[in-house]
Amino acid sequence: MRRQNRKANVQDKTLTDKIILYAGIGVAILAVIVISLLIYSKSLSDDVKNSTMSLEKMANIANNTQNTQDTESASTEIGKSVEEAENDLNTTNSTNSINTTTQTNTTNQATKSNTISKANTNKQATNNSTNSTKENNVANQTTQNTTKETKKELNFAKPVEGDIVREYAKDNLIYSNTLEEWTTHLGIDIKAEKTTVVNSAEAGTIKSIKNDPRYGLTIVIEHEDGFQTIYSNLLTSEFVVEGEKVEKGQAIGTVGNTGVFEIADEPHLHFEILKDSLQVDPSIYIK
Repeated sequence: MRRQNRKANVQDKTLTDKIILYAGIGVAILAVIVISLLIYSKSLSDDVKNSTMSLEKMANIANNTQNTQDTESASTEIGKSVEEAENDLNTTNSTNSINTTTQTNTTNQATKSNTISKANTNKQATNNSTNSTKENNVANQTTQNTTKETKKELNFAKPVEGDIVREYAKDNLIYSNTLEEWTTHLGIDIKAEKTTVVNSAEAGTIKSIKNDPRYGLTIVIEHEDGFQTIYSNLLTSEFVVEGEKVEKGQAIGTVGNTGVFEIADEPHLHFEILKDSLQVDPSIYIK
């Protein structure tokens, strides 16, 4: 038992010695590192200090040089004689006087030149405006003459063959067999058999197809120059539709007897012409 204890003590002592040895080595290495860092830091501080001193020396040298130059310049300026200063002053005044005279002459010449240039410009602009106005007037006159020459004169044809059994009467009265009274008549009545084809009196556009409460089935055609033609008392309007363009003499419907205000009369076409929305006598325009 004692032998075993002695052996264990020997092993513990050996382990302790190893730990102490390793610790000593670690401390030595750490000390070396710290000393190296201190040496490097001191060296770096010395370099920085030397650099700072060099910069200060260079700044002092530059300042001394500048002060020397300023002193020499001031001495030279002070050393000028009164006569030289007066000569310089006279020369400067003479130069300024010459420059002022030259500038004045130049300004006067420039002003005259600008005035003449503006006058010429205004005169040219006036001439151009006058010429442009004349040209526009000539162009407008030419356009008006051309329009008058190219404007087609409307020539209304009789929309259906037959005798006129009732004339246009706006300013006087005629007797109505249907109404059994004297009344105005704003169109002409052309006698024709039922189903007789009605033709367009002039080229135009179908403005409307409607059932008029007084004159029955009615077609309105719009023409140039503010004219309209109205075809009433129709039986049918199957040949055309609203918005359709029609030629002069084109079939648009057939004669009937649908007009309530003229139902007591024989079958006929009630025909009207309007100029600028006012009824006119169709007999004057039918050729």
